Amino acid sequence: MLPAVRALGLLVGAALVHAAPRKTLPRPADPFLDPQNDPYNPLRYIASNVLTAIAFSLVMVVALTQTWMVRKWGAKFMLSMVIGCYTFAFGIGTRFGLHTHPESKGIYIIEYLFVVLSPCAFIASEYVLLGRLARYLRCDSLLLIPPRRITIVFISSDITTFLIQAAGGSVSIASNTPSVAINGSHIFLAGLVLQMASFLTFTSIFLVFMYRVRTREPAIWAMDKDKNWQKDWRTLAGAMSFSFLGILIRSGYRVAELSQGYIGHLATTESFFYGLDTLPLFIAISTYVVFWPGRFIGNGTPPDATADLKTPNDESVETKEEE
Repeated sequence: MLPAVRALGLLVGAALVHAAPRKTLPRPADPFLDPQNDPYNPLRYIASNVLTAIAFSLVMVVALTQTWMVRKWGAKFMLSMVIGCYTFAFGIGTRFGLHTHPESKGIYIIEYLFVVLSPCAFIASEYVLLGRLARYLRCDSLLLIPPRRITIVFISSDITTFLIQAAGGSVSIASNTPSVAINGSHIFLAGLVLQMASFLTFTSIFLVFMYRVRTREPAIWAMDKDKNWQKDWRTLAGAMSFSFLGILIRSGYRVAELSQGYIGHLATTESFFYGLDTLPLFIAISTYVVFWPGRFIGNGTPPDATADLKTPNDESVETKEEE
């Protein structure tokens, strides 16, 4: 994830340099008077400080809580989500600057790239988590793709789509040339579509895996049935499904938004940004505050009991038990 973060920093820097105005253009005397028709206001509205404060605070609470959970219950494989929470909160926080300076292209570039690209870190954690869960259950063979390959294939896909989105987004929102900006938006849209297709494929693999565990390994499926729900691995699987749904809703919104363009109805309506982007992502990440993977599967190391439950009819196991 670190190369992707460095790449984001370079792309933001390049975009800010490219965004410097080439010539002085007349601007409205009062940018707050009619933001909807102000061509210099990229949002086409004045960002609400109240909504920004609420969203920023909630995401920061999740980030800080997850940081504490990593220290208390482990699951360092979720660190990319934790880092993503902080970068997402930072992106939302820049909207305070857009409220004060609604025509600042530099602030808009930073806000847009951090808000749109941070979920790549959330998705990366979801990819790793499924592999860890399969290893914990010792059901690697029930995955359509082996756990290690799932991590490699989908993390590679995540980084690739991240870079495509970052490159396209930087060009499209920083360029002063209409044709270049349009090409950049097409690249950006392609990255979003590829990311959504990749995550849909991953979600399908997860659902097939769950179905196979339930039908082919009933002992493993029910191995935690006598435990508290906070220790039942199926609770974590349900939380994963809920988190996936939030990410898919947000992905669908971003694809639809960019299909309309940067000044389309979806992009220029603040309620859509919070209702179809921020809220679904908040649900996706806050789900793990209640159902932190480290509490259910630790670091993914399979327990000895799982091995016994997986082969309940094994005569050798029964012999040992009798002895």
